[in-house]
Amino acid sequence: MLLLTLLAACATATHEKGMLYTDFPETKELSASTQVLYTALFRYPFRIRVQGDRAVVMDLHGQETFFHLFHYPDFSYLSSFGKLGDSPEEMLSAENIRWNGQSLWTLDANKSELTRFGFDSSGDSLLRQETVGLDKDILRALDFVTYGDSTFIIPDYSGDSRFCWVNREGKLLRKMGKIPSSNEDALKNARPALAQAWRSFIDYNPENGVLAAVTQLGEVLEIYNLQDSTHVVRIGPHGEPKFQVSQGYGIPTGIMGFSDVQVTDSAVYAVFHGRSFKEIAQNARRGIHVDGGKYIYVFSLTGEPLRRYALDHHVCGISVNEREGIILATDVNKDEPIIKYKMK
Repeated sequence: MLLLTLLAACATATHEKGMLYTDFPETKELSASTQVLYTALFRYPFRIRVQGDRAVVMDLHGQETFFHLFHYPDFSYLSSFGKLGDSPEEMLSAENIRWNGQSLWTLDANKSELTRFGFDSSGDSLLRQETVGLDKDILRALDFVTYGDSTFIIPDYSGDSRFCWVNREGKLLRKMGKIPSSNEDALKNARPALAQAWRSFIDYNPENGVLAAVTQLGEVLEIYNLQDSTHVVRIGPHGEPKFQVSQGYGIPTGIMGFSDVQVTDSAVYAVFHGRSFKEIAQNARRGIHVDGGKYIYVFSLTGEPLRRYALDHHVCGISVNEREGIILATDVNKDEPIIKYKMK
């Protein structure tokens, strides 16, 4: 990638489906401190979510369990949950985790289920309390957010729309939005493949009503303000997700884009990779296997580029605490995978 330039001017230009951004007003380099863990638990720690004095880390490829509960901020280990297996009380996969009050929701794409866990009386364990089977009209849910206490928002991978609104019983209520692609041929003839290529990670903040989506491929940010019904699309230098259609599937040909996003009260934070699949394949042939992004992009709640953090680690997931000026992140390449950055 090109060297990052401090205080580079931010430029925008009109695009058929949105606005282009070419750079950020400022770039700051951050150095991490490692959080010492006194137990070896993880194979692929992909997500970290903090609420109060509890933190949960999701292991995407957990051998026995998918989730691990810690006391925060010292990260003393408390318990593990979300057992791997195909029985009714077990999980086949884990896609994401969301706090909602004192409950933690999880998504199992292979079982097409959302599960709510709640604390036991000691507060040291999370126990299964409710399972929601998703409507068969929802095509393989890969991410979700909670909207209030009775609704979920799930990306739509059929290509017919952008999001599905689902009730507490898992029934599809309605669909919203369209894929903001300028690829008119794919929109007309290959929408399922287009939807796969436009797979996005999402987050929602109920305090400001902002729902953000960032593409796993390419460099596209979408911001939906659910309070005033506005929709902003920001497209970076790497453009839309690039892909080829093969037997009905979208095969990526461009870059690995974003891997996590968080909407805070004042901004949108997103982990960005920016490496091409050609580069990734070349590194793999040389025995170099590094996953994660070395940048965190920060946008305003209306999609304006604010700043870019250049990191000294490759990270996959983040948890941003603006009040304390801290970003917690997961580095799947290290034996000590939980790291901390100070923004201030």
